[in-house]
This record gives sequence, structure tokens and C-alpha cells, in this order.
Amino acid sequence: MDRTKHQKKKIVIIGGGTGLSTLLRGLKKFPLEITAIVTVADDGGSSGRLRDDYDIPPPGDVRNVLAALSDVEPLVEEMFQYRFSDSTELEGHSLGNLMLAALTSITGDFANAIREMSHVLKVHGKVLPAANQIVTLHAEFEDKTIISGESKIPQYGHKIERVFITPSEVKPLPETIKTILDADIIAIGPGSLYTSILPNLLVKDIKNAINQSKAKKVYICNLMTQAGETSNYSASDHVQALIDHVGENFLDTVLISNENIPENVQFLYKQEKASPVRIDVEKLETLDIDIVKKDISVVYDGAVRHDATEVAKWLVEYAG
Repeated sequence: MDRTKHQKKKIVIIGGGTGLSTLLRGLKKFPLEITAIVTVADDGGSSGRLRDDYDIPPPGDVRNVLAALSDVEPLVEEMFQYRFSDSTELEGHSLGNLMLAALTSITGDFANAIREMSHVLKVHGKVLPAANQIVTLHAEFEDKTIISGESKIPQYGHKIERVFITPSEVKPLPETIKTILDADIIAIGPGSLYTSILPNLLVKDIKNAINQSKAKKVYICNLMTQAGETSNYSASDHVQALIDHVGENFLDTVLISNENIPENVQFLYKQEKASPVRIDVEKLETLDIDIVKKDISVVYDGAVRHDATEVAKWLVEYAG
């Protein structure tokens, strides 16, 4: 009997923000060996305050991923995600962020805190920070202005030319590199291109491991542009930005939505200076990348999101 047919495919998802969490909720329904590599460049809100007060990597994106991959009673997940209000000291903090900060202090290490919290929440797969220390994200804009801080970058309102992190020689966990090299699929996105996805890929050892990995590499393209970050970006603009930061020919496939976004939903996004990502197939073809168009979007409560189950189904098929 060929035992390899019964081995779970190893999938590595790289990103941050709600896009990553949404996709993981779909993926955990399938027999996959999931690893999420999560950005630690956030510097706003509760995460930013804990980062500054306790000198730890910001826990917010990690917290959302842990919740997405958890297998606990809904009330426990709701408690973990609970955000305090009406308190001078605690207002804005989520309980999960505080728990991760406490565990970091107890165990002496952010990665250990994530590992222990994963046991508590019965997490499907592994959650790994892109770095086990604080990093700062910087953006250089077309006018050569440099803005520092993930939360400040979208506020500047000019076209981003490149992003970079300090310290530049930050090291990921050895486990992260091994997982990337052993993966069957590496999925990048969806999520904020410059502030959620690229900070992970700017860690040199992660970038090098992705380029060396024999895994199939796919970018799950965003559905909508993002004001101050990807205004007027087409699908090829997203892919080109990834190539510019990671290297030529590192991507095999781009997954894009085949569905039109309803006019009334587009109108709501227009108020936020966002619009559907234009699918410029001819330009994408010049980038020497396979283009897959699928019905993978869903409208919920006035917002357009990736259909996590449909994306996950396709990734399982893609894994072969």
C-alpha cells in the first residue's frame, strides 16, 4: 500500500489581518497539516500598547489566527476575543492579547506563549510568528518620503514604492524555516498587501526559504483595493509588488475571483475610497504566472469577503 496517499498535505499560509483568519476558518475543516506564519509588525491599538509597555511582539494578529484555528466551545473563543470597554486602564484591550502578554512574561518567550496558548485553545495546526521579537515596518513612497510604523503607513496617502523592516537581520524561528522547506503548498494572502503580507516576506531567511522551497506557491489575490495602500491597484500590480520584494519567478499561481461585486456593495466601498481589484489578465500573463479564476467571493453584511470554504476546496485540489 502506498502510504503517501494517506499523508496530509502540508500547507503554509502567510499573512495577517482578517483575510488570513477568514481563510483559516475554512481550511481547518479539511484534512490538511496547517501552519500559519503571522506578521508581528502591528503597532496600533491594543497590540501597539502592549508592544510598547511590555517590549513584546504585538499579539493581535496572532490572537485572531489562534481563534480562527481553535476547536473550543464558542463561548471560550468569544471570551478570548472579548475587548474591554468603559475602563481607563483596560479600554481597547482584548482578553486574548492580555493572555498572550502574560504568557510571554511567564514563559520568557513570545513563541512559547503562542505554543502554550495553542494547547489551551486546541488549535488545528501550528501558529508561528514571522519573528520572535519586535520589528518595525517602514514604507518609502514615490516622493521618497519614508514613514515608519504599520499603522501610520496607510495614512500618508501617496503611492508606496517599497517597504522594509528594522532590524534588517531579524531571525525567524528555525521551525518556521523547516516548515516552509517541507511544505507542499505555500499560500500568500489574502490581506493588506504592504502591512499584513509583505512584513512576513521581508524577513530574509523566510524570503530565502520560500525561494528554495519546492512547494507550489500561490497568491490569493485581494478582492478590493485598500485606501492609502493599494489605491487603483490591479491584480498584476499586487503580484508585481510581491515579485519586487521577494524575487522573480517565485510565484507559480495567482488565484483571483471570477465574480462581479454588486453595485450597491461597490458604492459602500467607494465611501472608503476602495474599489474592486481590476483583473488585467494580459498583464498577468506577461509575469509568467498561472492564472486561476474561480467563484470565491461572498457578500456578507455589506462587505465582500473570500469564501473560505471555496478557497480551501481549491487549495486542496491544487495540492493534488
